[in-house]
Amino acid sequence: MKTLSPFKPPFFLPRSPLNSNSPSEKPRSCSIIKGFQRNHVDESYNRFQSKFEPCRLYYTIRLHKQCRIRRNTVVRSELIGAASPDSAYSLTEFQLGSKLRGICFYAWSAFLAIPLFVVMSMVHPFVLLFDRYRRKVHHLIANIWASLTINPFFRVELEGLENLPPMNMPAVYVSNHQSFLDIYTLLTLGRSFKFISKTGIFVIPIIGWAMFFMGLIPLRRMDSRSQLECLKRCMDLVRKGASVFFFPEGTRSKDGKLHAFKKGAFSVAAKTGAPVVPITLMGTGNLMPSGMEGVLNSGSVKVVIHKPIEGDDPDLLCDKARNTIADNLLLHGYGVHH
Repeated sequence: MKTLSPFKPPFFLPRSPLNSNSPSEKPRSCSIIKGFQRNHVDESYNRFQSKFEPCRLYYTIRLHKQCRIRRNTVVRSELIGAASPDSAYSLTEFQLGSKLRGICFYAWSAFLAIPLFVVMSMVHPFVLLFDRYRRKVHHLIANIWASLTINPFFRVELEGLENLPPMNMPAVYVSNHQSFLDIYTLLTLGRSFKFISKTGIFVIPIIGWAMFFMGLIPLRRMDSRSQLECLKRCMDLVRKGASVFFFPEGTRSKDGKLHAFKKGAFSVAAKTGAPVVPITLMGTGNLMPSGMEGVLNSGSVKVVIHKPIEGDDPDLLCDKARNTIADNLLLHGYGVHH
């Protein structure tokens, strides 16, 4: 039995003189029938094709998507396999470990802050009475808090401690600023200096209150009047025997490189005659990068205290201090913006 094509449905016509196979028929009668059948079949085929064209397009597109997904999956699996058999899991475990370490760091820091803040509150009246400007006892408590917080999580290497001025000598300390951990690290130096901090931090329970007891200097950013008052207070503290600490970059570096210095700290030093002590911080940005304060990576921190710089020209003091810090950063493979 002959199989019929689905694209050319048959049409059966009754036998008549027009479709007879008799030799007596005229040839043009056969040509009429053949032309009629051909036209009818072509019309039916076009209707069939137009009816099933959307289906053909749908399956063509779906097949193309499946091939593309499969190709991307194969390429991705090859890249993962080329890097390491366990690389897909090692990154996740690394991030999870850093987040857990960060949670433990803050929890341990808060746990230590509560009893130490109680002690600070008890001695605060005596500090105001006998040591209003330097507040050495408060800074000693802060030093204990920072050291106990840091020790379980990372190691701090100090270099150039002999360059620190005497305890009773006022000075202007400046350093690069890479991370939130810079404050913790600098508090371990054992010197009583006043940081400049945003006003919003002073309202944080325990930590903000302790900062108020220590006499740290509040600053409203983007407020020129607040900046002027901050510089006046710094000069007043230095003249009365206290030291101040500045991050001349103004804020934490987003890319880890040393940025341009602002001249406020050096104006204070030039007008008061206090020496400028440059300090280079290295490694804090790797442990807790700027903008990622919720994680704490493993590693170590190095602090280099440089020789004091003296002078009465703020621009010259700024250039010398920045060049000193920049040279040390470049020596250890860190970047610097020129």
